[in-house]
Order: sequence, then C-alpha cells, then structure tokens
Amino acid sequence: MTNPEPQYDLTVALTYYTPYISGVTHTARVVAEGMAARGWRVAVVTSQHDRSAPRRETLGGVDVYRSPVLGQITRAQISPAYPVEAARIARRSSLLYLNLPMAEASLLARLAHPTPIVSMLHIDLYLPPGLLNRIAVGASDVTSRSALRRSAAVITNSDDQAHASKFWPLVRNKEFRPIPAPCLDRRGGRPRYRRTGGLHVGFLGRIVEDKGIVYLVRAFRQIADPDARLLIGGNYKTVMGGDNLGDIRAEIGADSRIEVLGELRGQEIDDFYASIDVFALPSMAESFGIAQAEAMMCGVPSVTSDLPGGRYPVLATQFGTLIPPRDPEALRRAILDLAAIPADRREVKAREARKLFAAERSLDAHEEVFNLVRDRAARRVR
Repeated sequence: MTNPEPQYDLTVALTYYTPYISGVTHTARVVAEGMAARGWRVAVVTSQHDRSAPRRETLGGVDVYRSPVLGQITRAQISPAYPVEAARIARRSSLLYLNLPMAEASLLARLAHPTPIVSMLHIDLYLPPGLLNRIAVGASDVTSRSALRRSAAVITNSDDQAHASKFWPLVRNKEFRPIPAPCLDRRGGRPRYRRTGGLHVGFLGRIVEDKGIVYLVRAFRQIADPDARLLIGGNYKTVMGGDNLGDIRAEIGADSRIEVLGELRGQEIDDFYASIDVFALPSMAESFGIAQAEAMMCGVPSVTSDLPGGRYPVLATQFGTLIPPRDPEALRRAILDLAAIPADRREVKAREARKLFAAERSLDAHEEVFNLVRDRAARRVR
C-alpha cells in the first residue's frame, strides 16, 4: 500500500533556494521556515541549480523539492519539469506563495489552479544592457503580468517599491500589502574583520554589476586615510548571471586597504557588521536591501542609491544618506558624514530599525495575508 502524498498549507515557489544566497532566497527561506515554526505545513519547490543538492530533503521543518536543470539563459534556469512539479505540489496546498520575477510564473500560475496565489513581487527585473538581456527582461515582464493577474493578493517590500513598479496598475487592483523583507537581528558579532583603528566601510551582497561596487571602490580610493578599510563581502564564485569581480579588482588596483572577503554565512555575517562603521549599497537596481537593514539593526548607518524600494530602509529610519546612482563623489562625502554619527544616536536608530524590520514582524504580516486569502477561498468553496 502506497503512502498518500503529503498535503500542505503553503507551497513556496521560487527558482533559487538555499544553498544559494540572495535577497529573494533569504525572504523565501525565512517565510517558509517561520511559517513552519508556527505550525503550518510548508513545501518549497525550486530548481536543482546546485547539482550536489538533493532532489528532496527537509530543511528547517520545510519539505524542499528540487527540479533538475538542463541549462541556463542569463539568470533563468532551464527546467522543463519545474512548473509541472511546482503546480502538482501547489494543488495539494491551501496556498501558493509565488516569488516574482520567475520565468515559469505564467505557466505555473495556470497549472496550479484552483489553489489561490499570493505573489511576492521582489523587484522589476533588471539586467545589464544588451540585446539578449532586453529580450529576457521583456519575456519576464510578460510572465509576471500573467501571474499577477491570477493572484489573489500581492506583497512588495514597500509602498515606495510598489508605486514605482511597472506592474503597479495591476497590483493596485489586488489585495495589496507592503511588507518589509524579514531581517535577522545580527547583534553580538565580534569584529574579526576589523584591521585598524580607522574608518571601516562595508558592502555585503552578490558581486554583480547592478550592485554598483565599482563606484564604491572609486569613492573609497578618494579617501586618503591609510588606516581606512573597505570590506567587500558576497558570493562571486557561483552567482547566477555572472559576477563582475574582474572589473572590481581592476578598479582596486594596488590599493591594499580594500579586501574582498568572499561569501559570508551565519556567524561570519554577524562579525562583518560588528567590524564596520558605515554600510554602502550603491546599487543601480534594488528593491529593499536586506543587508543594509540588518546593518542598521546593528547600529551601522547605510549610504544607499536613491532608487525606489532600495531607499526605503533609509527613508523609514532616517539612519543613512541617499545618493544618486553611479556618483563616487557623492558616495565618498556620504561615507565620511555617516562615519561621524555618535554612538548614542546609532543605538537609538538601531532600536527603530529593529522594530521596523524584525523577522517576526514580517512573518506576522505575511501570516495575516495568508490567512485572509485562505479563508476567502474556503468560503467560496462552501
């Protein structure tokens, strides 16, 4: 006698999941594991982008299903089995939490019927200039619009992000909630990456062109202090779509004050925040910036590009400075200004940031939306 297939309260669908690190995977993982800890039966369906990862396992109380990958175009995985498997599991669930953008979103949304969909619109897809990337962005926009039309509710990281999105005309007609990404309280680290008594500036994120790290290096090199340091943390070895580490190293040149730390995880991230005085996020595309919010929660102000969504943590806390993208001089001035913030003000602002961006607060808001959509669907069935 065969065992019945498991039923779920929530299926989380996204292209990349742990062990990959990005803002999307962080949000999906914290939501999935957080809801599981609250008693929800949760499945995650993703691609097997890392072939060493098992096709099926349980992580953090969540059943993880991975579909095999045949290839990749820009940042999109080619996995014909993925939308079929994700829809199969979603149909055994009360809700589908669909993470956009996703190449397969339109097909998955159709195949998952009649399970109601809550879409998480992380960002309007940005790819560097180029014909293939323009085609990829256009195709992604089509699938996102189709999935959003089929969604019972839509979540973004902020009103600021949503109102500036090309999808706002669709989103505003849905059950819409701005919910900041769930951020972890990373206080208590030790400053293991601090090299001198001078100013330490830090970046943490994927090492890709759209993060604007080249402009950060240019800005930092204009700071003459020999004791100042720039710490660059993040994945460049397996980043999807390709890294730009070569361009960054060329910009660094012989400046030994700049250190590329590579990917950081767990306690290493806590120690990173404990090692810096100013966080820098000079992105050319950004929807929130979990790393900058977590830095703020540890008492570290952020200098951030003035972009919808990415600027929200600074606007909400007034614990940082907004600058134009691609402007090293403005970035340099902002870094020096923020470095002078006294310890007592840093602590006040850190408490405000922890109140706004704590993971539990985000989970509460997500659960409220999930319950709303699930209850409405149940009433329609009755």
